[in-house]
Amino acid sequence: MIAKLKGLLDSTGIDHAIIDVGGVGYLVGASSRTLAALGPVGEAVTIHTEMLVAADSIRLVGFARAEERDWYRLLTHVQGVGSRVALAILSALEPLELHRAVAMGDKAMIARANGVGPKLAQRIVNELKDKIGAAPVGSPIGVGGVAVLPTGSFAADALSALQNLGFKPYEASTAVASAEAELGDDASLDALVRLALRKAAK
Repeated sequence: MIAKLKGLLDSTGIDHAIIDVGGVGYLVGASSRTLAALGPVGEAVTIHTEMLVAADSIRLVGFARAEERDWYRLLTHVQGVGSRVALAILSALEPLELHRAVAMGDKAMIARANGVGPKLAQRIVNELKDKIGAAPVGSPIGVGGVAVLPTGSFAADALSALQNLGFKPYEASTAVASAEAELGDDASLDALVRLALRKAAK
C-alpha cells in the first residue's frame, strides 16, 4: 500500500496532480484545497495518499495533510459518499470546519459542497457525529473563532502520531497546536508528541 509520496510536483490539473518520484510519475487525485497547498510545479512536495483498489483499476488520492486524509476515510465510509463527493466536501471545508459542522449538526454547511444535497448532508452528520466526538472546550482559537492549526516543522508528524494512537483529528490538532505554542517552533518531535499526548489525555 502506498501511504505517502515524496518527490517533485510535475504538473497539476483540475482534480489531480502528478508527482515525480525518482523518475516515475504518480497520478494522484486531490481536492482543490490540497492542490492549492502543493506549491509551484518543480518544487519538492510530500503528499499523504490513500490507495483505492477496484476490480479494474488502482487509483491514488492525495492530501496535503494527514488530517485531511483521515477525514476522507471517514467520509467515504458513509453510505452514498464516494471518492468524488468526499473530495468535493474537503474542497469546500477545512477539516476543522467539517468537524465543527458535524459536531453541531450543521447540515447546511456540509451541503455547500458540490454534489451534496440536504439528505446526504444529514446522513453524514448522523453517521459521523458519534465517531468524532464533540469539539473540545477551550481549544486554541484564531481568527473568526476557528481553532488554530499547528504549523511547525514536526506538526504533521506529531498529528499523525496522536491519530495513530486513537485520538480524533480535532483532538490531535488541538493538542499539538497547544503543545507547539508552549514549546515553540524549534521543539523536537519527541518533546512535541509527549506534551501533546499529555494535553490530549486531559
